[in-house]
Amino acid sequence: MKNKILSAQPLHADLGILLLRLVFGGLFIYIGYGKIEHYNQYLPMFKDYTGLGVKTSYNLVIFAEFFCGMLTRLAVIPILISMIVVVFIALKGQGFNDKHLPFLYLILTLVIFVLGSGKYSADALLFRKRNKIS
Repeated sequence: MKNKILSAQPLHADLGILLLRLVFGGLFIYIGYGKIEHYNQYLPMFKDYTGLGVKTSYNLVIFAEFFCGMLTRLAVIPILISMIVVVFIALKGQGFNDKHLPFLYLILTLVIFVLGSGKYSADALLFRKRNKIS
């Protein structure tokens, strides 16, 4: 066991991916739920950085955070886009101290996109059944 812990090899990559998705997805679901719960309070404070209109932009952020918080490879794309807008447009001109958390989210969405959903996911079950049927 000691050799396994000190080894450069992953202890269990699929379990690590699951943990990453659960923590990261749970965080975004929590943040998105807050935006839904306080919709009428937060909407007037929201700025339209994309040119789509305040309400449309806000609804897209809610979709990305709350509904895409389930974090499959395709669902992470709206979160990635939201974080790109935050880091490079909404916080443009601000120091890295103001951007470090959204930047971390941006990097983590890229990691999840590259890793995919892993062995322990609804996607794995769905695609396994599809491949058996074909």
